[in-house]
Amino acid sequence: MKKILFFSLLAVSLYSCKKTSLDDTNAPDNISAATKAKIANLGFGTSNIHQTADGYLVEGDILLTDELLNSTPTQSLLRIANNEQYRTTNLVTVGTARVVKILVSNLGTAFISGADLAIQRYNALGLRMTFLRITSGTPDITILGFNQKPQGGYITLGSSGFPTNGNPYNTVKMNTNQYAYGTNPSITYVGSVIQHEVGHCIGMRHTDYMDRSYSCGGTATNEGAGTIGAVLLPGTPSLGDPNSWMLACSNGGDRTFNANDVTGLNYLYK
Repeated sequence: MKKILFFSLLAVSLYSCKKTSLDDTNAPDNISAATKAKIANLGFGTSNIHQTADGYLVEGDILLTDELLNSTPTQSLLRIANNEQYRTTNLVTVGTARVVKILVSNLGTAFISGADLAIQRYNALGLRMTFLRITSGTPDITILGFNQKPQGGYITLGSSGFPTNGNPYNTVKMNTNQYAYGTNPSITYVGSVIQHEVGHCIGMRHTDYMDRSYSCGGTATNEGAGTIGAVLLPGTPSLGDPNSWMLACSNGGDRTFNANDVTGLNYLYK
């Protein structure tokens, strides 16, 4: 089974990359020391940082905006074991109930159906925060497309960011390049990636942030822990969790919430 990063699809010899229009991602070696220090202070690794028009892409699929990069969260890291359900210190303000509106903008039917699947899965949990796909009006989260070919052995599948000021991160970007999801995208696969990226939008970190090799293979890499926090959610396991929807790397197909994910989401939003 191929290991597929949520931010990237493992490139194999089948990928005869063609010239395509690329997203606004720059090479990771142009990042200043001051910016790297801010990223490290927030609790993210400083390798393979990519600057985009919206901020800095870290951990493969997480967008740190300038606002977040210059913030000073007060809650510190709480970590007990290597692989658990973690949240950031930035969460969505819900109150007794909140509807998060999602708009899919200029994407094909697989992305629309994938968004509907992700929404259905979240709403089935009975949280105080529910999701609604809209076709007009002002969304809380917009799902947009970009076209980027494989780079350096990987291809970006999607990206998103963390909440600010009590609101979910407002954008999920999904790659429309043929090598991301194929010419006939699987709705469950696309939906699983959207489900993962929305997880970041509402404040979830990668389950295996301490050691990305847990789901990605390769060399053990700690994504870091700092002021933005990787706060253990009570009731989630102290051992590895191989099926979490927030693992850094996908299984290349359908992946939804497991029992531990539900425990974590219930703790935050039910």
